[in-house]
Amino acid sequence: MVHQRMWEIGEPVILAHRGGGDEHPENTIVAFEAMRDQGFRYVETDCHVTADGTAVIIHDPILDRLTDASGAVSSWAWKDLRHVRDHSGNPLVRLDDLLEEFPDLIFNLDAKNNATAPAMVAAIRRQNAAHRVSLASFSEVRLAWMRRRLPGVRSSMGTSAIARLVVAAKGPRALAYRLPGPERGVECVQVPELFKTIQVVDEKFIALAHARGLAVHVWTVNDADDMRRALELGVDGLITDRPTLARSVIDQMRGGAN
Repeated sequence: MVHQRMWEIGEPVILAHRGGGDEHPENTIVAFEAMRDQGFRYVETDCHVTADGTAVIIHDPILDRLTDASGAVSSWAWKDLRHVRDHSGNPLVRLDDLLEEFPDLIFNLDAKNNATAPAMVAAIRRQNAAHRVSLASFSEVRLAWMRRRLPGVRSSMGTSAIARLVVAAKGPRALAYRLPGPERGVECVQVPELFKTIQVVDEKFIALAHARGLAVHVWTVNDADDMRRALELGVDGLITDRPTLARSVIDQMRGGAN
Protein backbone atom coordinates (compact mmCIF):
# COMPACT_ATOMS: atom_id res chain seq x y z
CA MET A 1 0.00 0.00 0.00
CA VAL A 2 1.31 3.47 -0.89
CA HIS A 3 0.52 6.27 1.52
CA GLN A 4 0.82 10.02 1.28
CA ARG A 5 4.15 11.33 2.54
CA MET A 6 4.24 11.94 6.27
CA TRP A 7 7.21 14.28 6.43
CA GLU A 8 7.15 17.05 3.85
CA ILE A 9 10.24 18.96 2.84
CA GLY A 10 10.19 22.68 3.51
CA GLU A 11 7.33 22.92 6.03
CA PRO A 12 8.68 22.96 9.62
CA VAL A 13 7.01 20.46 11.90
CA ILE A 14 7.23 20.20 15.67
CA LEU A 15 7.70 16.74 17.15
CA ALA A 16 6.89 16.68 20.85
CA HIS A 17 9.81 14.69 22.27
CA ARG A 18 8.54 12.09 24.76
CA GLY A 19 5.21 13.88 24.51
CA GLY A 20 6.75 17.26 25.43
CA GLY A 21 8.73 16.02 28.41
CA ASP A 22 9.66 19.46 29.77
CA GLU A 23 6.01 20.55 29.79
CA HIS A 24 4.27 17.41 31.05
CA PRO A 25 5.32 14.10 32.64
CA GLU A 26 7.18 12.36 29.84
CA ASN A 27 5.59 9.56 27.85
CA THR A 28 2.30 9.64 29.77
CA ILE A 29 -1.31 9.74 28.64
CA VAL A 30 -1.49 13.16 30.33
CA ALA A 31 1.31 14.44 28.08
CA PHE A 32 -0.17 13.00 24.90
CA GLU A 33 -3.60 14.41 25.72
CA ALA A 34 -2.08 17.83 26.36
CA MET A 35 -0.26 17.77 23.02
CA ARG A 36 -3.45 16.85 21.20
CA ASP A 37 -5.46 19.51 23.05
CA GLN A 38 -2.86 22.15 22.16
CA GLY A 39 -3.02 21.23 18.49
CA PHE A 40 0.28 19.39 18.15
CA ARG A 41 -0.09 16.56 15.67
CA TYR A 42 3.33 14.90 15.81
CA VAL A 43 4.60 13.12 18.91
CA GLU A 44 7.92 11.35 19.42
CA THR A 45 7.94 8.48 21.89
CA ASP A 46 9.83 5.33 22.83
CA CYS A 47 9.10 1.62 23.15
CA HIS A 48 10.51 -1.21 25.24
CA VAL A 49 9.13 -4.73 25.59
CA THR A 50 8.00 -6.66 28.65
CA ALA A 51 8.86 -10.26 29.51
CA ASP A 52 5.60 -11.40 27.94
CA GLY A 53 6.05 -9.49 24.67
CA THR A 54 4.03 -6.33 25.33
CA ALA A 55 5.30 -3.10 23.75
CA VAL A 56 5.31 -0.39 26.43
CA ILE A 57 5.83 3.36 26.11
CA ILE A 58 8.95 4.25 28.12
CA HIS A 59 12.33 5.70 27.22
CA ASP A 60 14.63 3.94 29.70
CA PRO A 61 15.31 0.20 29.67
CA ILE A 62 15.00 0.18 33.46
CA LEU A 63 12.21 1.55 35.64
CA ASP A 64 14.19 3.26 38.39
CA ARG A 65 14.47 6.85 37.09
CA LEU A 66 10.82 7.34 36.27
CA THR A 67 8.75 5.01 38.43
CA ASP A 68 8.15 3.63 41.90
CA ALA A 69 9.46 0.25 40.73
CA SER A 70 12.93 -0.98 39.79
CA GLY A 71 14.61 -3.35 37.39
CA ALA A 72 14.48 -3.87 33.65
CA VAL A 73 11.22 -3.39 31.80
CA SER A 74 11.99 -6.68 30.07
CA SER A 75 11.95 -8.54 33.40
CA TRP A 76 8.33 -7.60 34.18
CA ALA A 77 5.14 -9.13 32.81
CA TRP A 78 2.53 -6.59 31.71
CA LYS A 79 -0.02 -7.90 34.24
CA ASP A 80 2.34 -6.67 36.98
CA LEU A 81 3.80 -3.65 35.22
CA ARG A 82 0.35 -2.18 34.59
CA HIS A 83 0.10 -1.43 38.33
CA VAL A 84 3.38 0.53 38.42
CA ARG A 85 3.14 4.33 38.58
CA ASP A 86 5.62 6.95 37.51
CA HIS A 87 6.66 9.76 39.85
CA SER A 88 3.74 11.90 38.65
CA GLY A 89 1.29 9.15 39.60
CA ASN A 90 0.58 8.10 36.02
CA PRO A 91 0.57 4.48 34.84
CA LEU A 92 2.72 3.16 32.03
CA VAL A 93 1.02 2.84 28.65
CA ARG A 94 0.91 -0.03 26.18
CA LEU A 95 1.59 0.84 22.54
CA ASP A 96 -1.74 -0.79 21.64
CA ASP A 97 -3.61 1.55 23.98
CA LEU A 98 -1.71 4.61 22.76
CA LEU A 99 -2.57 3.92 19.12
CA GLU A 100 -6.19 3.19 19.98
CA GLU A 101 -6.62 6.27 22.17
CA PHE A 102 -5.04 8.79 19.78
CA PRO A 103 -6.03 7.90 16.21
CA ASP A 104 -5.61 11.55 15.20
CA LEU A 105 -1.92 11.81 16.17
CA ILE A 106 1.15 10.78 14.20
CA PHE A 107 3.58 8.88 16.42
CA ASN A 108 7.29 8.80 15.75
CA LEU A 109 8.05 5.47 17.50
CA ASP A 110 11.59 4.71 18.58
CA ALA A 111 12.32 0.97 18.77
CA LYS A 112 14.91 0.95 21.54
CA ASN A 113 16.30 -2.55 20.94
CA ASN A 114 15.91 -5.60 18.71
CA ALA A 115 13.68 -7.46 21.18
CA THR A 116 11.13 -4.63 21.08
CA ALA A 117 10.71 -4.58 17.30
CA PRO A 118 8.46 -7.68 16.94
CA ALA A 119 6.14 -6.46 19.71
CA MET A 120 5.88 -3.05 18.03
CA VAL A 121 5.12 -4.60 14.65
CA ALA A 122 2.40 -6.76 16.22
CA ALA A 123 0.78 -3.80 17.99
CA ILE A 124 0.87 -1.61 14.87
CA ARG A 125 -0.75 -4.41 12.87
CA ARG A 126 -3.46 -4.99 15.49
CA GLN A 127 -4.34 -1.30 15.48
CA ASN A 128 -4.10 -1.00 11.68
CA ALA A 129 -1.80 1.96 12.31
CA ALA A 130 1.03 1.60 9.78
CA HIS A 131 -0.24 4.70 7.96
CA ARG A 132 -0.02 6.90 11.08
CA VAL A 133 3.32 5.96 12.58
CA SER A 134 6.88 6.70 11.60
CA LEU A 135 9.49 4.27 12.86
CA ALA A 136 12.77 5.38 14.38
CA SER A 137 15.83 3.59 15.72
CA PHE A 138 19.58 3.98 15.90
CA SER A 139 19.81 0.66 14.04
CA GLU A 140 19.27 0.70 10.28
CA VAL A 141 19.11 -3.12 10.32
CA ARG A 142 16.29 -2.98 12.87
CA LEU A 143 14.41 -0.40 10.84
CA ALA A 144 14.78 -2.41 7.64
CA TRP A 145 13.43 -5.51 9.43
CA MET A 146 10.37 -3.57 10.62
CA ARG A 147 9.73 -1.91 7.24
CA ARG A 148 9.66 -5.32 5.55
CA ARG A 149 6.96 -6.47 7.95
CA LEU A 150 4.84 -3.33 7.76
CA PRO A 151 4.20 -2.58 4.08
CA GLY A 152 3.63 1.12 3.49
CA VAL A 153 5.07 2.25 6.83
CA ARG A 154 7.42 5.24 6.90
CA SER A 155 10.62 5.57 8.90
CA SER A 156 13.69 7.62 9.59
CA MET A 157 17.21 6.45 8.75
CA GLY A 158 19.47 4.52 11.14
CA THR A 159 22.84 5.73 12.42
CA SER A 160 25.01 3.75 9.99
CA ALA A 161 23.15 5.16 6.99
CA ILE A 162 23.19 8.67 8.46
CA ALA A 163 26.97 8.45 8.92
CA ARG A 164 27.35 7.68 5.22
CA LEU A 165 25.05 10.58 4.36
CA VAL A 166 27.24 12.91 6.44
CA VAL A 167 30.32 11.66 4.57
CA ALA A 168 28.56 12.12 1.24
CA ALA A 169 27.62 15.70 2.15
CA LYS A 170 31.28 16.46 2.80
CA GLY A 171 32.60 14.51 -0.19
CA PRO A 172 31.29 12.37 -3.08
CA ARG A 173 27.55 13.11 -3.22
CA ALA A 174 26.92 9.98 -5.28
CA LEU A 175 27.32 7.92 -2.09
CA ALA A 176 23.95 9.24 -0.91
CA TYR A 177 22.08 7.53 -3.72
CA ARG A 178 23.14 4.09 -2.49
CA LEU A 179 21.35 4.71 0.80
CA PRO A 180 17.72 3.79 1.57
CA GLY A 181 15.30 6.55 0.62
CA PRO A 182 11.62 7.18 -0.06
CA GLU A 183 11.44 4.21 -2.43
CA ARG A 184 12.00 1.99 0.65
CA GLY A 185 9.82 4.00 3.03
CA VAL A 186 12.65 6.15 4.44
CA GLU A 187 11.36 9.71 4.42
CA CYS A 188 13.54 11.57 6.92
CA VAL A 189 16.81 11.75 8.79
CA GLN A 190 16.59 12.59 12.49
CA VAL A 191 19.92 13.86 13.72
CA PRO A 192 21.64 16.00 16.34
CA GLU A 193 23.13 19.27 15.16
CA LEU A 194 26.50 18.07 16.45
CA PHE A 195 27.84 14.58 17.08
CA LYS A 196 30.85 14.91 19.39
CA THR A 197 33.04 17.31 17.35
CA ILE A 198 31.37 16.62 14.00
CA GLN A 199 28.99 19.19 12.56
CA VAL A 200 26.13 17.06 11.25
CA VAL A 201 23.51 19.63 10.32
CA ASP A 202 24.71 22.26 7.89
CA GLU A 203 23.55 23.62 4.56
CA LYS A 204 25.33 20.93 2.53
CA PHE A 205 23.87 18.10 4.60
CA ILE A 206 20.35 19.53 4.34
CA ALA A 207 20.67 20.15 0.60
CA LEU A 208 21.86 16.58 -0.02
CA ALA A 209 19.12 15.07 2.14
CA HIS A 210 16.52 17.14 0.28
CA ALA A 211 17.96 16.07 -3.08
CA ARG A 212 17.50 12.47 -1.91
CA GLY A 213 13.87 13.23 -0.97
CA LEU A 214 14.52 13.16 2.78
CA ALA A 215 13.21 15.64 5.33
CA VAL A 216 15.68 16.69 8.05
CA HIS A 217 14.62 16.72 11.71
CA VAL A 218 17.06 17.90 14.37
CA TRP A 219 17.06 16.67 17.99
CA THR A 220 16.73 17.48 20.83
CA VAL A 221 16.35 21.27 20.48
CA ASN A 222 15.11 23.06 23.60
CA ASP A 223 16.66 26.52 23.29
CA ALA A 224 14.98 29.27 21.26
CA ASP A 225 18.23 30.45 19.64
CA ASP A 226 19.12 26.90 18.65
CA MET A 227 15.66 26.47 17.15
CA ARG A 228 16.02 29.65 15.10
CA ARG A 229 19.47 28.65 13.85
CA ALA A 230 18.26 25.22 12.75
CA LEU A 231 15.21 26.65 11.01
CA GLU A 232 17.30 29.30 9.25
CA LEU A 233 19.55 26.53 7.93
CA GLY A 234 16.45 24.92 6.41
CA VAL A 235 15.62 21.93 8.63
CA ASP A 236 12.14 20.51 8.23
CA GLY A 237 11.41 19.60 11.84
CA LEU A 238 12.32 20.28 15.45
CA ILE A 239 12.27 17.40 17.92
CA THR A 240 11.84 19.15 21.24
CA ASP A 241 10.83 18.74 24.87
CA ARG A 242 9.36 22.26 24.62
CA PRO A 243 6.85 22.19 21.78
CA THR A 244 5.05 25.37 22.82
CA LEU A 245 8.36 27.25 22.70
CA ALA A 246 9.06 25.81 19.25
CA ARG A 247 5.64 26.93 18.04
CA SER A 248 6.32 30.44 19.37
CA VAL A 249 9.69 30.58 17.59
CA ILE A 250 8.19 29.42 14.30
CA ASP A 251 5.33 31.91 14.60
CA GLN A 252 7.78 34.75 15.32
CA MET A 253 9.95 33.82 12.35
CA ARG A 254 6.93 33.67 10.05
CA GLY A 255 5.72 37.02 11.35
CA GLY A 256 9.12 38.56 10.75
CA ALA A 257 9.08 37.33 7.16
CA ASN A 258 5.86 39.18 6.36
